Amino acid sequence: MLVLLASIFVVHIATVIMLFVSTIANVWVVSDLRAESVGLWKNCTIGGCGDNLSYAGEDALKAVQAFMILSIIFSVISLVVFVFQLFTMEKGNRFFLSGATLLVCWLCVMVGASIYTHHYANSSKNGYEKSHHGYSFILTWICFCFSFIVGILYLVLRKK
Repeated sequence: MLVLLASIFVVHIATVIMLFVSTIANVWVVSDLRAESVGLWKNCTIGGCGDNLSYAGEDALKAVQAFMILSIIFSVISLVVFVFQLFTMEKGNRFFLSGATLLVCWLCVMVGASIYTHHYANSSKNGYEKSHHGYSFILTWICFCFSFIVGILYLVLRKK
């Protein structure tokens, strides 16, 4: 049981780190023709990154930014709650609060990544003729899977 809790804790920490990286890094879409990439915050070229996103004022991008920040906040809160519950909770109780908080994180990741996928992931809307998904976009969907799995495991687990 201790090994299972430790492994879930490690996956949860990895999820928090990946959420930070995927939200901060500006590599959500990468151009195939030029050395350029676009993220949630900036447009990056070989010369550096600038605040010249063509769709920076759109409400959809602001919603993606908000949901990704909320997912980080809920994931960190869930991690703190899990550590708190680990040391203060009675034996036999489940980690309901940490699991529920992480599932809220999962929901925020799902909404943010889905909005970005719908509005900006295809070539016609991101400003590039040919492009592919960057590592930030892929990390976001990995965090989506990890946060769901760990959230469900928290709800199922009992402290023994």
